[in-house]
Amino acid sequence: MIDIKQLTFGYSSHRNVLTDITLSLDGGHIHGLLGCNGIGKSTLLKIICGLMRPTAGSVRVDGVDPSTRRVDLMQQMMIIPEEFSLPSVSLSSYARMTAPFYPQFSREQMDYYCREMMVDPAEKLHNMSMGQRKKAYIAFAMACNTRILLLDEPTNGLDIPSKSVFRRLLAGYADDDRCIVISTHQVNDIDSLLDNIVILDQTGVALSATTAEICSRLWFGAVDPAAAVYTERSVLGQIGVAPNTSGEDSRLDLELLFNAVTADRESIARLLK
Repeated sequence: MIDIKQLTFGYSSHRNVLTDITLSLDGGHIHGLLGCNGIGKSTLLKIICGLMRPTAGSVRVDGVDPSTRRVDLMQQMMIIPEEFSLPSVSLSSYARMTAPFYPQFSREQMDYYCREMMVDPAEKLHNMSMGQRKKAYIAFAMACNTRILLLDEPTNGLDIPSKSVFRRLLAGYADDDRCIVISTHQVNDIDSLLDNIVILDQTGVALSATTAEICSRLWFGAVDPAAAVYTERSVLGQIGVAPNTSGEDSRLDLELLFNAVTADRESIARLLK
């Protein structure tokens, strides 16, 4: 669905933000996009939805270059950026103005999402708190029923109950025909949703694997430091990442995985091959 080949992008000729990114993001999955600050996650999402063009390489969404802004493709793509501004109108008015661009939009679904997230669609958006505006935009975006949904730090600004509701609604939104990409640092907020993990570093794609592959080949939790690929101290003692020699899956710990890949990406890559 989303095919990226040798993509490079830089805001200036002196420094690339993204370098030689080759990646495939298929439908039927919720992909987690992880990386350190400034590594280019938000930029990559903007390139995927056609807001920016790569310096080199290519991006194809359903075989189409998104930078051409072809109408039939734009109707099937939605991005929720980390920061956004909305007009000084109610969500209902915003939906009336914007929904015609999305043929699959459902007002009934938007109202349902609003009820679940305790958002009043009649309230003026500029009167809402940041968290309420985020929930309002999520309700509208999901009601557009696009095949491709890109979310940049979607849980920022949400309170604890709202994060739980968001996870439940997004899990219900996902299906075999939709490609959902979530870029986040708040991995504990969305780790239960993800079934494919992509980690970017300064040299490109450090890891791209399904959660099933990761859990079948790596062990997370209490480990023998002598056998582990990565360890750190916790209140529970020594924890880390080690080869899975027992054949039993452990619970994926995205923070441990990210730290392990950052510390020794080659060892993790060898274990996942």
